[in-house]
Amino acid sequence: MVSRLLIIDDDPRITSALVRGLSLHGYSAEAENRADQGLERLKSGAFSGAIVDVMLGTDSGVELVRAARRAGVGIPILMLSALSDVDHRAAGLEAGADDYVVKPFSFDELVARLQVQEQRVLSQRPDPARLSSRDRTLSIRETCIALTEREFELLTLLNSKAGSPISRGELFDTLWSQDGSSNENVVDVYIGYLRKKLGSDDFGFEIKTIRNQGFCIQGVAPLSDDT
Repeated sequence: MVSRLLIIDDDPRITSALVRGLSLHGYSAEAENRADQGLERLKSGAFSGAIVDVMLGTDSGVELVRAARRAGVGIPILMLSALSDVDHRAAGLEAGADDYVVKPFSFDELVARLQVQEQRVLSQRPDPARLSSRDRTLSIRETCIALTEREFELLTLLNSKAGSPISRGELFDTLWSQDGSSNENVVDVYIGYLRKKLGSDDFGFEIKTIRNQGFCIQGVAPLSDDT
């Protein structure tokens, strides 16, 4: 689902209004006012959707979208603009935007367009992997891997907040602090164990490192038999 959004617009008043309005519709939204920083944040993999203004000061939102697509960013991107002529709409869509919303617009329209993208993404997703607490396994189709107790606990915790990063400190405090482990490096060790077990098999997701934020599951999160 498109739940964690990045809004890229050089006008703080617009981004503030969008963040507030989208939060009322159940979205988690963050704002970025600079094109270069917006691109880096999109490339981090921390967001499941983006709203980009066509004009970003002296920079171009169209070029930002084009650069994001070249960098492999595959999340839904909606463009905002006061420019409504066909050529401008076509330029945004040709650059890789999934939709183009003309200002002024209502939040009902914007949310409806986001929901269309949510359904499109969901319809293209493969069947999810399954995470079983009965025998501590992760399986998909003909592939099944066994997890140690701690690996299973770590993957389950990451899975509970799929798409949102969990800090190294939070993971350590939840899973290791009571064991007398000396430092948070144990988190990186077990993340490495999990990534090695996932290997080249296509489980539909990966464990991403989000700079300065922690680790998160990106992709189609496993189904847990506890839910």
